[in-house]
Amino acid sequence: MLDKIDRKILALLQKDATMPVAEIGRKVGLSTTPCWRRIQKMEEDGVIKRRVAVLDPAKVNAGVTVFVSVRTNQHNDAWLKKFASVVEAHDEVVEFYRMSGDVDYVLRVVVPDIAHYDRFYQKLISEMSMSDVSSAFAMEQIKYTTALPLDFSEFDKQKK
Repeated sequence: MLDKIDRKILALLQKDATMPVAEIGRKVGLSTTPCWRRIQKMEEDGVIKRRVAVLDPAKVNAGVTVFVSVRTNQHNDAWLKKFASVVEAHDEVVEFYRMSGDVDYVLRVVVPDIAHYDRFYQKLISEMSMSDVSSAFAMEQIKYTTALPLDFSEFDKQKK
C-alpha cells in the first residue's frame, strides 16, 4: 500500500523522472537515502515500471494518430496470441487493448501520414483474419498525459 509520501514521490517522478533524488527528498520531507530507498522499493515492487523520455510526435515524424477498431469472430486464445504477436511486431502500434462492447480490440497507431497508415493497414490485414477493421484519425490532441491519478489508494483506505 502506498502512503502519502510515496504518492508525492510518484507525482514528482511522473512530472520529471530526471529530478535528482535529493530534490525529490527535499520536496517530500525526506533526506536523500530514505527517499532513494522508497524509490528502489517501488521499482522492485513494480509500482515504477520504467523511466522513459516522452517525445514530441511531430518532431520525430509520427504526428498522425489513428485509432483502429478491430472486430473478430475468432474468440479463442490461439487467435489472440497470434494477433498479439502480429501487433507486437509493428512499431507503429503504441497501445493495444482488448475491449468490452461492440469492438473487440482497439489499437493506437502513430505514423507520419495517411500513406504510411495505409501501408500499415494493408500489411495488418494480410497478416490476420479479422471480421472488421475501422480507422478513426485524430484531428487534434486535446489532452495527453502519461501521469496516472494517485488518489485512488487513499480513497481505498477511507472505504475500509
